[in-house]
Amino acid sequence: MDDLDRRIIAALQHNARESTTKLAAKLAVARTTVHERITRLEDRGIIAGYTVVLRDPDEGNTVMVVVLLEVQQKETGRITKRLEAYPEIRQCLSINGEYDLMVSAEAPRIEDLDILVDEVGRIPGVQRTNTLVVFGRRIDRV
Repeated sequence: MDDLDRRIIAALQHNARESTTKLAAKLAVARTTVHERITRLEDRGIIAGYTVVLRDPDEGNTVMVVVLLEVQQKETGRITKRLEAYPEIRQCLSINGEYDLMVSAEAPRIEDLDILVDEVGRIPGVQRTNTLVVFGRRIDRV
């Protein structure tokens, strides 16, 4: 994958419905080049599909936090299973470094997230948490 492939992917992530003609004009390459590159990216499985992302009706009316969790390694699976029960939790990633898991959560009020973080911190096997409040989304490629 080269720079042009990456630029095509970025453009498709922004608007997957844009025509190859418009993409080609924006990228200053031939339409056939864009078409062939997209086909190749699809054939190689780099582009796995296209989807519709619906706007969340509460978008802009929620507070988001990122919670870093240090956990006992042998308890990771059980902790992850418990985290699935919280509808406020949107994503849980396994990470390296000082912390083991990174959780993003959203709720209408910061007080709701305060309660959530306290509850997550009491899950057996969670040794330590560090919570960061998100001020805004600079890039969001959902």
